[in-house]
Amino acid sequence: MSTTQSDRLRGLLEPLVAAKGLDLEEIEMSRAGKRRMLRIIVDSDEGVELDACAELSREVSDKLDETDVMGEDEYVLEVSSPGADRPLTEHRHYVRAIGRLVKFQLVEGGELIARILEADDEGLDLEVPGVKGRKATARRIAFTDIAKARVEIEFNRKDKKEEEA
Repeated sequence: MSTTQSDRLRGLLEPLVAAKGLDLEEIEMSRAGKRRMLRIIVDSDEGVELDACAELSREVSDKLDETDVMGEDEYVLEVSSPGADRPLTEHRHYVRAIGRLVKFQLVEGGELIARILEADDEGLDLEVPGVKGRKATARRIAFTDIAKARVEIEFNRKDKKEEEA
């Protein structure tokens, strides 16, 4: 997708997304045969409900039909929330991942798997799980030390509601 088309789409769609209390995370355009696929990724601190995606999809479709930003070619529109494997790239992504286990690729090399306890403007307070019966340890990491970060999927972790009960 050209930069100008991406900028036009972002300018057109960001107010619609913001009016729903959501963040416009990403706009992706790809080809599927003769058709194009326009994927709009949205998120919020509370996550995104399926109904909110459906409602936003209708509004985005109407807005795109009113303009020529997509041109005359057919396209398929998809509005969704980011997948669990989405990289953490923005400060708000780390804040939303508080309490989650994250795999960090470090700038100096190597990797670290730790749970995010807190996030501030400079970095993260982490809990590094103990190995072979050892206790977990605390660690501080600056955002500048992180090359990549991605949430690790945990199948046996209790969520906060279960722990409070």
